[in-house]
Amino acid sequence: MGDSSGDRPRGRTAAEEGVIRDEAAEVIAEEHGKLGLPAAIALIVGNIVGTGVFLLPASLAAYGTISIVAMALVSIGAIALAVVFGRLGARLPTGGGPYAYAKDAFGEFPGFWNAWSFWLTAWIGNAAIAVVWVNYVNYFLHWQSPVAQFALALVALWIPALVNLSGVQNIGAFALVTTVLKFIPLIFVAVVGLFFIRGGNFGSFNATGGNWIGALSTAGALALFIYSGVESVTIAADKVRDPARNIGRASVYGVLICAAMYMLSTVAIFGTVPHEALVNSKAPFADAINNMFGGSIGGGIMAACAIVSGIGAINGWTMLVAEMPMAAARDGLFPGVFARESRRGAPWVGIIAGTALTSLVALYNYFGTTNGFDKILLIATFTTVIPYFFSACAQLFWLVTGARAVSGARLGRDLAITAVAILFGFWMTYGAGMEAIFIGFLMLLVGIPVYIWTKAKRGEYGPREKAPVSVRERSR
Repeated sequence: MGDSSGDRPRGRTAAEEGVIRDEAAEVIAEEHGKLGLPAAIALIVGNIVGTGVFLLPASLAAYGTISIVAMALVSIGAIALAVVFGRLGARLPTGGGPYAYAKDAFGEFPGFWNAWSFWLTAWIGNAAIAVVWVNYVNYFLHWQSPVAQFALALVALWIPALVNLSGVQNIGAFALVTTVLKFIPLIFVAVVGLFFIRGGNFGSFNATGGNWIGALSTAGALALFIYSGVESVTIAADKVRDPARNIGRASVYGVLICAAMYMLSTVAIFGTVPHEALVNSKAPFADAINNMFGGSIGGGIMAACAIVSGIGAINGWTMLVAEMPMAAARDGLFPGVFARESRRGAPWVGIIAGTALTSLVALYNYFGTTNGFDKILLIATFTTVIPYFFSACAQLFWLVTGARAVSGARLGRDLAITAVAILFGFWMTYGAGMEAIFIGFLMLLVGIPVYIWTKAKRGEYGPREKAPVSVRERSR
């Protein structure tokens, strides 16, 4: 019998090997509990393809077929943003997404303001998703009472909250299942609907009768909301397996999938539902199916799929409602209570607080305003653009300062993509309109006292920035 120690690398004891095996087991267990590439793509697609797309064709129809051009331009901007997020995610594979990128490039206050803006977007946008979800549920129930509709919205908001409280593995599984279920009917409309298009259904190019640039910009701002979620994986980077590699891949693949489906399905619906009927439609995808085949069975199937899609989107956004403030709280820039996690690793304070605030926005929609969906959408668009713009500027900062060695050809390509993303942010801010910008900016200002309070809680009365680092040291 030979000495079993001969099987071990020379100089390593059995105890050391045991420690190595234990550490490897811990890494494997940790990676097993994280989101792989398919789940990461599903998270992005699930968050992007919510219920907004199921009602948006009706909102866009009010502007005419110019809104199809707007959607094409927004799709290009969203792809540019996905590439930018992929580059930033590879450079800084940590949780927080736009917040972390702005803080790393510009300092803690811009980082805080991005975290605050995205947090506003997440819980305001969830209310818009819930409103559309209720419309499709009412395809079956026909509840006209605002009280009953508000009760349905609460169901849509709090079921995903419970899923999020149960832990990250359930979130990933839920996202994967709901994404698959929602894609089948959307692809069906996007492909089969093209064979039922009639030219007379499209309506005029600019249905507003006003300036075409204004119509194009406002339609684009509305369309941007259906791309909200392109940054989803960057925010939850801590929960993604191999984030430096998978963040970029998931972001680009997810947006490309959504862009193709959005463009085809929008053209199909514009061509299968008469313009006048589409403007007033509460369930345009269901109406498109009914117009294609007659009857209401197909529309009922589409409405059911929209219901599943909405729950899946709210599930993903509820995760982001909590992840962003948790990342900021860990850095001392958000109230520390948001950093608390349950035994299942769920940031329960952020989940509950965000869902409660979303419930208040839903209450405002049903009892405090008319045409609430479009108003909520445009406010959420403005607060979405702020983190997008800062993220693109952060990428520009790292490119022009030479903090990373980039070849000439790749530098030119990255600068061009980043420029598109920055210009896209300007355009979407303009398109959101004065009212949305005014309300959104007031909500951003509310964050400043919160920042002051968190600084005071830390006993800091001035900036707490990193010491300057030379370009050579940063590039190492």
